[in-house]
Amino acid sequence: MRSISVKITFVLVVVSLVGALFTSFYVQNRTQQAFDTFIKNQDEQILVQALKEHYLINENWENVDLVFQKVYPFILHNAQAGEGAGNPNRTNDNNIGTPFYLVSPNGDILSKTGQGSSYADRTIPQKELENGIPIEIDNEIVAWLVPAPYQNPRNNTQQNFLETVQQGLIISSLVTLLIALSLGGFLIQSFTRPIRKLASATEAVASGDLGYQVDFESKDELGKLASSFNSMSTDLERADLTRKQMTADIAHDLRSPLSILHGYTEAMSTGKMTSSPEIFKVMHQQAQHLNYLIDDLRTLTLLDSEELGFQIQNIDPKLVLQQTKAAFSPLASENEIQLTLTIQQDLPRVNLDPDRLTQILGNLINNAIQVLPPGGKIKITARAERENLVIEVTDNGPGISENDMPLLFNRFFRTDQSRHTDKGSSGLGLAITKKLVESQGGVISIQSELGQGTTFTVEFKTA
Repeated sequence: MRSISVKITFVLVVVSLVGALFTSFYVQNRTQQAFDTFIKNQDEQILVQALKEHYLINENWENVDLVFQKVYPFILHNAQAGEGAGNPNRTNDNNIGTPFYLVSPNGDILSKTGQGSSYADRTIPQKELENGIPIEIDNEIVAWLVPAPYQNPRNNTQQNFLETVQQGLIISSLVTLLIALSLGGFLIQSFTRPIRKLASATEAVASGDLGYQVDFESKDELGKLASSFNSMSTDLERADLTRKQMTADIAHDLRSPLSILHGYTEAMSTGKMTSSPEIFKVMHQQAQHLNYLIDDLRTLTLLDSEELGFQIQNIDPKLVLQQTKAAFSPLASENEIQLTLTIQQDLPRVNLDPDRLTQILGNLINNAIQVLPPGGKIKITARAERENLVIEVTDNGPGISENDMPLLFNRFFRTDQSRHTDKGSSGLGLAITKKLVESQGGVISIQSELGQGTTFTVEFKTA
């Protein structure tokens, strides 16, 4: 029994059947008890009134059995019919008769029509009399109406009524069971349909069809599950495409310097080219680019696995900013780029790793240097704003298009203007920068306009 539909159907059948049987039994039992109580109370009132009238007329209890036979005519009818000893309505049957005895105040049984024979040959104790109903005439108890040991006050008509009720309960229980199964079957199909769709979709994704979507518009928990699956499938497809693109980019970035190095070394080893300082400089640049790429890949892997260590300290960011500006000033001058630093007075301290902050600023400055032509400007500003340290790196370069803005922090992404691998770029700098900022609780954002330049903004909570 592997199908969930079969399991749910089996549970529904068992629960419905047990519920129907229990309801039928309980209602039948309660109905029978209530009906018997109703008959007993009704006959009791009639019998007490009839016995009082009999006593007022006769002033004794002679022929009192006639009163019982008038109240319970089926006894007299069956007795006159002369039915056999096995007749359940005979008055002399040990277990059949009227449900009451008439007993004198001293305990002597006055009527012989009561059911059972346990009282027939003995005097009823006073204690048992008190469980009966007193028959009072002029505030004097003249007799007691005592319940018989066996209570079966129903005649054939009354018994037929209860049997009709019982049959109705059985039929209604069966109809209820059929309705429950019909509605349950419909609900089970509605419930398991999205599960079957999700199962098929899971198999499709497992077989390599990443991005597979489930068409299900319900707003319940299954709808949320389907929506989560669709989001997961989309993310898997995007991650797979990113992985493929990243692999292609890594291969491209590795192939270019390796091809140059291989070409020079092969030419020099075969004697087709003689070594020179210019050739060694080119080879050194390509080897340095490979080193940058490998280091950046290692850093990004450690950030993804959250294994990169941070030495968080309470630092003065002013010192880090000044040191970073001094470190990049020669490179900026070499490229004829103006690099300036503006720091607000009383800059608040922050809890950061100073080396990682230097790496963040260096990546942003280096990225700006790569995209700026000679004569460009880079401005670094630092200020306190709403209990945050805000650092901005602004350039007056070509800017970034709206289409490229969402992709700027993707790995190996380069705008057309900034794809200059000869300057040591691996295409991972901004992706690493974003990870470094967020890993220390910060936020990085970008504003840019084509032809107007770009501003990177980094914010950290002050200490």
